[in-house]
Amino acid sequence: MAVILDGRVVSAALKEEMRRDVENMVASGLRPPHLVAILVGEDGGSMTYVGAKEKACHEVGFTGTVIRYPATVTEDELLAKVQEINENDQIDGLIVQLPLPAHINENKVTLAIAPEKDVDGFHDVNMGRLAKGSPGVKPATPYGITLMLKHYGVETSGKHVVIIGRSNIVGRPMSILLSNPGETGNATVTVCHSRTHNLTEFTRNADIIVAALGKPGFLTGDMVKDGVVVVDVGTTRVDDASKKAGWRLCGDVDFATVEPKASAITPVPGGVGPMTIAGLLVNTLQARKAQLAARTA
Repeated sequence: MAVILDGRVVSAALKEEMRRDVENMVASGLRPPHLVAILVGEDGGSMTYVGAKEKACHEVGFTGTVIRYPATVTEDELLAKVQEINENDQIDGLIVQLPLPAHINENKVTLAIAPEKDVDGFHDVNMGRLAKGSPGVKPATPYGITLMLKHYGVETSGKHVVIIGRSNIVGRPMSILLSNPGETGNATVTVCHSRTHNLTEFTRNADIIVAALGKPGFLTGDMVKDGVVVVDVGTTRVDDASKKAGWRLCGDVDFATVEPKASAITPVPGGVGPMTIAGLLVNTLQARKAQLAARTA
């Protein structure tokens, strides 16, 4: 039977560690870390996710602020708010929840965030530092995954990792983190995508698979070898009349056929999702500590 890589368990442990850290910070007369999230419009998924981030901030003693704008907000108004937050030394982290309305250039907004406050890790500066193996903010989801692998003692050094999906949010940075030197690195990584020929040849030879392509149930049991470790990043809403909401979250992995062959696997929900928020919180705490260190340098 596969070990379930439970993101809720790992997240709870990390939150408790951060909560104690923040308590000590406040007890010494310092303000707690402050994370601001900007939410544009009323997308149901975005609202749920931002709400979960806000709740998580309060659980660890951070100050969590959500700034809400209607979908009609102009790009200039949004950029002006980002700049205002960049200049506010009482705020350590800023996220602008994606997706944004079509009339707003997401890349322009992302690049407007000060790299040291970009706790999602999307800024080109942070991505460049990641690629070079330099210190910097790591993208929250891939970082959260590495924290989960570390918690469960999943060995990555010398392993063959296959990542399905090449997005800038998960696939590309995940490949860099796992191949870089380090405790959860030193892997040989293959990045597969929509143009990959004979995908199954790669997945059947993988020691670890990270599925991040957004296609429900894509990875099936006949595509993996016995003993594989599987990380399912997918979170697609699919219709389900048996659920009160009328839908359920479905991962990119067909859990029923893959789990019997896996040595370890993440569930959906409850796997990578909580770890994304944990990665975001860790980044925010580190941003606060970096600010304090800069003041005393």
